[in-house]
Amino acid sequence: MTSSILRNSTATVELKPSYNIPVVLVIVAIPLLLVQPWVGIVFALLGLFLLFQTVSLRVQFTATDFDLYRGNKLLRRFPYREWQNWRIFWDVFPVLFYFKEVNSIHFLPILFDPKTLKACLEERCPRI
Repeated sequence: MTSSILRNSTATVELKPSYNIPVVLVIVAIPLLLVQPWVGIVFALLGLFLLFQTVSLRVQFTATDFDLYRGNKLLRRFPYREWQNWRIFWDVFPVLFYFKEVNSIHFLPILFDPKTLKACLEERCPRI
């Protein structure tokens, strides 16, 4: 189920991709290529890499887990019961999603709809 509005915490919600970060990086890379070619190349490559990730990855919120897929293959499952905290950095233009589990810390670029991401997190994993 793809949704931008949550109906209940037992429904599975698949986040829509957001191309904001990759597109901004590629656009910024164009003038940088003229001024600082190596910096421009780094920005362009990072933007293209994140664009590939945006196209190929899927994120789902289930009743009990945060699931990361590439196509139909489950790459990683993060059970909510192991989460200790989460945060989305920079409200104006969300760029980074942080969450801490019992045994690990994760930083992910926001390659998905940030409003639905935040709504799902607030509903399923309230901050401590």
